[in-house]
Amino acid sequence: MGTCLLSLQPVCQPLRVNERSISLERARPSRCRLTRRLTTSISSSQQAFPRSYPEAIRQAQESVKAALQDGAKLLEVEFPPASLEAVSGDAEGANEMSYSMSFLRQFCRIFQDQAGTTRIFFPDDKELQLARSGSSKQQGGSDGDDGPVFGSTKFQLDFLTRPSIFGDIGLDFGKVKFPERVKPSDQLFICAYPHFNVQEFLEIQELHRTVASQQGQPIIVFNGELDRMRGGYYPALFYPKVAQASREFLPLFERAFYIHNFKGSNPGALFRAYPGPWQVLRRGSRGSDDMRVIHSQPEAPTLREVSLDILASS
Repeated sequence: MGTCLLSLQPVCQPLRVNERSISLERARPSRCRLTRRLTTSISSSQQAFPRSYPEAIRQAQESVKAALQDGAKLLEVEFPPASLEAVSGDAEGANEMSYSMSFLRQFCRIFQDQAGTTRIFFPDDKELQLARSGSSKQQGGSDGDDGPVFGSTKFQLDFLTRPSIFGDIGLDFGKVKFPERVKPSDQLFICAYPHFNVQEFLEIQELHRTVASQQGQPIIVFNGELDRMRGGYYPALFYPKVAQASREFLPLFERAFYIHNFKGSNPGALFRAYPGPWQVLRRGSRGSDDMRVIHSQPEAPTLREVSLDILASS
């Protein structure tokens, strides 16, 4: 493929992450993809599977920081919120979202110095209200710990959707477009666990199309369960827009930090911490304290390959 030259407009201030500056230069739209420079060789950057949530959050922060420094614009952070051995659905849906909210607050400490220019989009207006007012279960907190997770913060708080009966039939009366909602000073967008309604992911695509792809802000999707779309969970016949987004938009994401567990007769996990390789681990009798790497490769395998080929044959 030929070399693609982008005309860059440095119109935003550097984004500082843990006292290290990352220049977010806003580029004009282009169909060409930039080849990013890896900050660390893959062989020297292989992380061990985290044994605790504090360790997982630290790895996620470091992985996102490295990906941003390498120029990534669409990033995914994905791990099970109920426990590091859990799979989607192990906990009740509302509890999983509450746990993810708590972990998101911990993760965002890496951007604390840039809170005023970091906009966090919650799935909908009700979840935004919950983040501000409290009354949600927090993973790792004490019994009755239901204070507002984002009650006192300088982060810019927003939402992706406002559910209504009109939205359910494809109408968006009163919807405020993203270019009218974001501020010129916004340098980073974080989308919080957008997996309850498929429209939430479509709104992320719209945010990228109308704002981020033109102005250059990175978008981080935090616990969005994007594997549902990769695996064809939503039939194209009934969800044509989701199918199109899965083909054209989803492959652009860099999975910066990723954990997917497998249960059954061959328990294990697929794990990746950027810029390291993809690792398949066998889980022993002691759970996350007993993880053994049985396979690694530079490109992401499919979940089907991990389950039926790698774990089953090891």
